[in-house]
Amino acid sequence: MDLSRAAAATLDAADELAPFRDRFVIADDALLYLDGNSLGRLPRETPAALARVVEEQWGRGLVGSWADWIGRATEVGDVIGTGVLGARPGEVLVSDSTSVDLYKLLVAGADARPGRDVLVCCADDFPTDRYLVAGAAAARGMEVREIPADIDEGLDLDVLAAALDERVAVVVLSAVAYRSGALPDLAAVTRLVHDAGALVLWDLSHAAGAVPVELDAVGADLAVGCTYKYLNGGPGAPAFLYVRRELQDELRQPIWGWFGQRDQFAMGPAYDPAPGIERFGVGTPPVLATAAVEVGARLVAEAGIEALAAKGRALTDLVVALADEHLAPHGVVLASPRDAARRGSHVSLAHPQAWQITQALVDRGVVPDFRTPDRVRLGCAPLYTRFVDVWDAMDRFRAVLAEGAHEAYPTERSRVT
Repeated sequence: MDLSRAAAATLDAADELAPFRDRFVIADDALLYLDGNSLGRLPRETPAALARVVEEQWGRGLVGSWADWIGRATEVGDVIGTGVLGARPGEVLVSDSTSVDLYKLLVAGADARPGRDVLVCCADDFPTDRYLVAGAAAARGMEVREIPADIDEGLDLDVLAAALDERVAVVVLSAVAYRSGALPDLAAVTRLVHDAGALVLWDLSHAAGAVPVELDAVGADLAVGCTYKYLNGGPGAPAFLYVRRELQDELRQPIWGWFGQRDQFAMGPAYDPAPGIERFGVGTPPVLATAAVEVGARLVAEAGIEALAAKGRALTDLVVALADEHLAPHGVVLASPRDAARRGSHVSLAHPQAWQITQALVDRGVVPDFRTPDRVRLGCAPLYTRFVDVWDAMDRFRAVLAEGAHEAYPTERSRVT
């Protein structure tokens, strides 16, 4: 593999997705932003989309605009579902936060498996997921089986299989590991869980917009995910939830709000859940934020998830190759699967002074993030990241280590890493 900067520039020249970069706000072209797996860039169209909602629909249309707004959660859900997740129309809803959506579907799934008293999650999953599983189990007198996983290589299917039996109600797992980017086999996991008579609930936060998940094809039951990473919906953007069509009328979520009510403006005396995906709504949806989500999701759908995943693999392959060549002599170790087919669009690199290195990189115009215990995480969002961005970032990484520049930075972590 040619690891020269000229070779990286040649890859950019041949990149069919390269024009998408111009559809994002790049305020500082010299800044090497490798944290789109935490917060995506701002699409150029988003401010105008928000202005239309504010000035025309709210400013002129006032409350009459609710005739259009009332269905936006399902309409934008369909953009995400059919354009990004391989779902069918009517299976995805833009709603609440990832945590709230996970709670809703977790409890609904547990209720749909009466007589089963075990929830399964992974010890290496994102903390919110594990906390919610523990909280739901404590409230319902259930048991949690937290299965181990290698923090670099991800979930072992044999370990999962050993944890499944007739007591398991719901299994909660991530489609892309938040720390290492490791990818489990969604179809194989789903088959294992279904063979045990349980439901599987996927967290797609680091997968949506980065890798194909094909929820319908793999037979997925339930899923949630955020929209501010690879979907570029903006900070605090609402999440989405997915419920397989065949399960929707069987499940009843635990937060009974009027946006999940049948004929909501009848203002009926008792809760009667709406048919279909709308029964998983709760309160008044965030109209402004959903407009921003739609812009980002349509960009991803237009680019095509297969093309985005292919570029993500190529970008992360370059990270790995440059790390092997230039960073390994300084004690940096790959902390993600080496096989590109087994990881998402981010790579983690381990070093005992990873937090200090992260601070030094930021000061040199490279934006990664830090994850415990000692990982520098590099996210290569394929819609706008160039191959030369990766090359330049890794060159600055090499220089930081060669000069020992990171030694001058504090070891105490800040609140946000």
